[in-house]
Amino acid sequence: MSQQPTPPRQQRLPGRFVIGTRASPLAMAQAREFAGRLMQAHGWAQDELPLDAIVTTGDSIQNRSLAEAGGKGLFTKELDVAQLAGTIDFAVHSSKDLQTRLPDGLVVGGYLPREDARDVLISRGIARVADLPQGAVIGSASLRRQAMLRRSRPDLQVVLLRGNVARRMEKVASGEIDATLLALAGLRRLGLEDKASGILSIEESLPAVGQGAIGITIRADDAAAIAALAPVICRDTGFAVTAERAFLAEVDGSCRMPIAGHAVVTGDRVHLRGLLLSPDGSASAEGERHGSVTDAAKLGADLGRELRARAPAGIYDPA
Repeated sequence: MSQQPTPPRQQRLPGRFVIGTRASPLAMAQAREFAGRLMQAHGWAQDELPLDAIVTTGDSIQNRSLAEAGGKGLFTKELDVAQLAGTIDFAVHSSKDLQTRLPDGLVVGGYLPREDARDVLISRGIARVADLPQGAVIGSASLRRQAMLRRSRPDLQVVLLRGNVARRMEKVASGEIDATLLALAGLRRLGLEDKASGILSIEESLPAVGQGAIGITIRADDAAAIAALAPVICRDTGFAVTAERAFLAEVDGSCRMPIAGHAVVTGDRVHLRGLLLSPDGSASAEGERHGSVTDAAKLGADLGRELRARAPAGIYDPA
C-alpha cells in the first residue's frame, strides 16, 4: 500500500510588525485590540508586535475645532509619514478620522469587526437629550453632533469641547458643562460603558461615517502585511464602511460641515443612510440607498451626489 503524501505545513508568517497608533488612551486600547487579534490568529507573542505611540497634530490642538485647525488628516498625518518611511508597518485608526483619500502608497487594508456605532449621552443623572433642562450647556467638538443637538433642542447652549474621553467626562462631573455626547464604541473599548447616562438611537443621532470601526492602513505594496491582515478583518464592516466613505467623498467630508452616514450589512445586502445638516441644524438633506454589497461604493457615491445637489443653502457657498 503506497504511503499518502504528507500535506505541506502552512508557512508561518514573519511575526515582527510594528503597529503605529495615536498616543491617546482610546487609540492605545484599539491598537492593543488589533495586536491581540493578530496574536490569536497567528500564534505570535506580544513582543513580536511592538506598539509605537505617536502624538498627532490633532491630539496637540485642544483650544479650537478641527475645522478651524485644518480638517481631516490632523489625527493621521504623523502616522502616514511614519508608515511611508517604513518605521511602522500597520497604522491603527478610528475610521471616522481617516481622510477619504489616503496619501499615495497607503491603502486601507481592512477593518476589524465593528463595535456599536451609536452615540451616548454623558450627564449627571439624565438619560435623554429631551430631558436636559432648558438652556443646559452641552459640549461637543463634532459639527455633526452640534447640529443635531441644535435641531432637536434649539434652546441648548452648545459649546466646543475638545480632549480625550476622560477629560470630557470630567467636565461634566465637575459641573463645568451639563452634558456631552460620546461614541458608545469608545466607552466600551475603555471599559467605561457604565458611565453612559443613556444611549441615543440611530434615528435620534445618525452616526459619523466610520464610527465604531477600527481601520488598518498598510503600505500598498506590503505583501506580508496584507497576508497577516487576512484572518482578522471583517467582511461586513468592510462593505459598510466602503459605502459610507464613498458617500463622504462625494459630499466632501473635510470636518468643515455636519455630515452623518451609516450603513448596515445584512447577508449580501447593504442599507446606507446619509444626512447633511446646516450648522445650526435648521435645514437638512437626507436619503438612503439599498443594494448589493458588491455595489457598496457605487451606492455611497450615488447617495452623496444626490444629497450634495439637495444640500442646505450656504453649506458649499457660505456667505
